[in-house]
Formats: sequence, structure tokens, C-alpha cells
Amino acid sequence: MPKPISQNTLFYGDNLSILREHFPDECVDLIYLDPPFNSSRSYNVLFKDESGAESDAQITAFEDTWHWGADAEQTYHEMVQNAPANVAQMIGALREFVGTNQMMAYLVMMAARLTELHRVLKPTGSLYLHCDPTASHYLKIILDTIFGVENFVNEIAWKRSDAHSDAKQGAKHYGRVHDILLFYVKNEDTTFNSIYGPLPQSTIDNWYRNVEPETGRRYNKADLTGPGGASKGNPHYEWKGITRYWRYSRENMEKLEAEGRIVYSKSGMPYQKRYLDESKGVAVQDWWDDIQMLRGIQDNGERLGYPTQKPLALLERIIQVSSNEGDVVLDPFCGCGTAIAAAQKLNRRWVGIDVTHLSISLMKYRMKDMFDLQEKRDYQVIGEPEDVQSARQLAKDDRYQFQWWALSLVQAKPLGGTPTALSGTSPKSSGFGGGREGVKGARIEGKKGSDKGIDGVINFIDEKNKTGRVLIQVKSGHVKSGDVRDLRGVLDREEAALGVFITLEEPSKDMTTEAVSSGWYHSDLWQKDYPRIQILTIEDLLNGKGIDMPKSVPGQFKQAEKVKKKEGQQGELGI
Repeated sequence: MPKPISQNTLFYGDNLSILREHFPDECVDLIYLDPPFNSSRSYNVLFKDESGAESDAQITAFEDTWHWGADAEQTYHEMVQNAPANVAQMIGALREFVGTNQMMAYLVMMAARLTELHRVLKPTGSLYLHCDPTASHYLKIILDTIFGVENFVNEIAWKRSDAHSDAKQGAKHYGRVHDILLFYVKNEDTTFNSIYGPLPQSTIDNWYRNVEPETGRRYNKADLTGPGGASKGNPHYEWKGITRYWRYSRENMEKLEAEGRIVYSKSGMPYQKRYLDESKGVAVQDWWDDIQMLRGIQDNGERLGYPTQKPLALLERIIQVSSNEGDVVLDPFCGCGTAIAAAQKLNRRWVGIDVTHLSISLMKYRMKDMFDLQEKRDYQVIGEPEDVQSARQLAKDDRYQFQWWALSLVQAKPLGGTPTALSGTSPKSSGFGGGREGVKGARIEGKKGSDKGIDGVINFIDEKNKTGRVLIQVKSGHVKSGDVRDLRGVLDREEAALGVFITLEEPSKDMTTEAVSSGWYHSDLWQKDYPRIQILTIEDLLNGKGIDMPKSVPGQFKQAEKVKKKEGQQGELGI
């Protein structure tokens, strides 16, 4: 049995292996997953037979190419042999129907993970699977089998984009503007906190037409008779000369009368006043068109440049409805960490899993930027390099993964990069049984940031109306003094306050001299000079050394909402 984890946690690695190695049964209250899938590919491609192909079943986060190859075949056979009988029968039937193609490779991968997610979900827990109509009907078959058809709750449609027409590009279909959220529970005794939206203006105009002269409050007149009469147990008595089956007891009617909440028609029939200002609104339905997609400069700084990033409000709604404060929220494909950020904001405990260092780096940046949370102090990261030797191996395996990991050590925002391994999974991970091959299977295509020579950035506020930037450059190979001169040129070009050169290798004497000769940045607020270019080795960072820079002055510019941590000891996550 895995040891309980006592704090919020980010896992780096294959989510299937991590679920098996670190999660006991029934330890999570809410699961949200948004597994990447390429809905833009045509059905002809998705369902093309690939049974003869030998290519790896590379499952990617953004290009989302899925292939049926040796790895998918192995996963399929392990599931048929080791999965619960009904799941094995279902996946076999799907193969007979769907065939051996990209869609089936996706379904095999998802079935394996959804089986594990059902295992770790508490009896009162809920699961939301975010997908689109391309594969939602197949995923529902899988979920019906694993969770049981009786535990399906809703198919929620989220209007993710504005109306648009692809006809100009020759498309012959209606505009595709919504995603699907498949909502399942472990059993009927689940957490569900109803939420309400505002009343439509037409409802206000048509239903709340009455106004109290003395207060100006608008109200509608509700029927006080008891529907169903005696069969529903409604009381029968005379009220103000009218005998009926009433909705309330005589005592409660007298209370309403005393409070001035009964109004009478010309015929003397009583009606209850229901005030507009006391209305909860309209209960949220299964069509969500009130949460807007992220829109560049209109997103209040929420956008992180992650292609599949979802609005924070979307995850806040899910978490508010299907969990309570202190509950554990799991996102096994956490990408840039929107679900984790929403959970932290709403005082839930959280666990996130991802297979790219870019995602882990973005989440560290987000936790610092939104909540001033620090790794090790406020949460832990499991699976990342912890010494120079393992960092050197990471750089050897993939220099872009190394770059993003290094940026996370200083909580810088990564710039550029395109992870092409499925966020949270490994192409080499099998469906059931077998060891962990996770991180080795991930492939990354990276690039420099939009400004050449900048890998990451840290913003700070030195004093009122004065902002500064720290530009970060990461090197995993041979370094020389010319690299520091180049960074100096970037600082001058970008008019940045400070530059940091992170290197795996020890800097030469010439490099140190070049950095020192770059001058100083002076902070009037702190009355201190800071080296304009600083060289930090990976060993320095692992030993706790950080960037010498001004501390930001709070409250000088609009940031994501800061959330104060409630007093008291947080219990163990049970993971």
C-alpha cells in the first residue's frame, strides 16, 4: 500500500504507472481529465486500417497523431487478459467494430486509464471527462462499462467558441463550437452542490411584474394550493373563507401572513409573494454557454500560451458542484494546470500528473504567480531530477525537457516549445501490467521563445508604475564567454533589468569575468544594486541558491486573484 502523501503534489511521469504505484483504492473525491485528441483529423484518417504498420503508437499532446502499432497491440492484449471481464469484453467488441486504427489506439489507451481512475475514486466521488463529439460516443461506451450505465449523470455541452463558418474554406458542415463533458459518479450517494445562474431578462419581465408600493420590491404570485391534494399529504382547511388543500400548514400560512408575504386576488384567493431579490436564479443546466473561451488580451492575463488551456471559470464550476472544501481533486492530464489552480483557489487539495517538463514548469510558475506558493514549502513535485547526475541524464535524453525543468527551478515562465508527447501518458506505457517506461517514451519538439535567445522570463514590480523583467537563458551543453556576451546583447535589445544564465556545466573564468563586467541594476525602492547578469549552475539551484533580484511590491498591478490559506493543519491526502 503506498504511503499517504501529506501535501499537494505534482507528479512528473506516465499517469498510468503513477496511478498504480502511488494511489490506493478510493482516495480521490473528484477527477477532471482533458486527454488530448486531434478532432481536426478527418474520419478517413482516424479510421484508416493500420494493422500492418510498425510505427510506434506515439500519442501526442497537440499534433495528436495516434497510430495502431506494436505498442497498441500489446496494450490491447494485456487489457483483454488482465482487465475486469466486462471491460475486456467491451474493448474486444470495440476492436471488432472500430478496427485497428488511430481511433482504436486512443480508445485502448483511455480504457486502461479510466479503469484505474475508477479504482482510485471514492464512493462519493465524481469524474468529468472533457472531450469533443469526434470520440465522445465511444468514450461513453467505455465509461458505461467501467462505471455502470446507472452512474451516468449528464452529457454537458460547453460552448467553447463563438459562431463561425468554415464554408469559406470549402467545409460542408455546421459550425463546430462545443465540447463535451461526460459526467459520471461512483454511486448515487455523491457530492453535488447546485449552483445557479442569473434569471433571463424575459423571465424577470414576464414573471416579476408586481411591485410593492411601499418597498419597490418586484415579486411574482405563487400558487398556495397543494398540488396532488390529499394523495400528496397536503393539509385541508379553511383559510379566509376559502377551503382547499394548501401547500403549507395553517401555522406556516399564519407566519407568511404576518410577514406580509401573502397577497389576495379580487376574489379573495391567497397567493405567496416570491421576491425577485430573493431568487437564487436558474439552476445550471447541461448546456453551458456562459463561460467564454480565453481571448488574448481580454482574458485578464489568464492565458499562458498553452494551446489546449481551458478557462479557470470552467474548472471552478465543476469543482464547486462536485466537491467540498478540503476534498482531493485529481487531474491526470493536467497540462498547464487550470484544474489545479481552480482547486487551490477553492481551498481543495489537489494532485496533478503530466509527462512533460514544460507542463510542470508552467504549473510551478502559475502556483507562484497566482498564490505565491513555493515548491517544497507548499507542495511537492515527484519524479523530477534531484541531483546533477540525473539532470545530466535528462539533458542527454532531451535538451528541451531539460530546459523546461531548469526554468521551473527558478519559477520562470517558459517561452516557446511544443511538447509532442501526450500530456500525462507515455507512448510506451502498456494498458495493464508491466513496468514503468513512462518518461523515456516522451518526445519533445522544442524551439526558442518568440524573442531569440530568451528561454524564460520573470516579471517583477520594483516600485509604483515601474516594472522589470528578468530574462532567462538555459544551456545544457558546452558553454563559453561568448554566450554571456550574447545574453548581454539580448538584455540591451529588450531593455530588460536582469539576465540569468543557467548552465549544467561549471562556468569558465572568462564567463564569470564577462558577467561581472555587464554592470548592475539599481533598485531605488530597495536601495540595492543587483548584478545585471548572473550565472547559476544546476548544482547551485539544486542546493537552494536563487536569483538575486528585487522582491515584487504587492498591489501595484493587476494579477490573478491571491488566495489566502485557511488556518489549521491540512490532513493527509491519503495517496
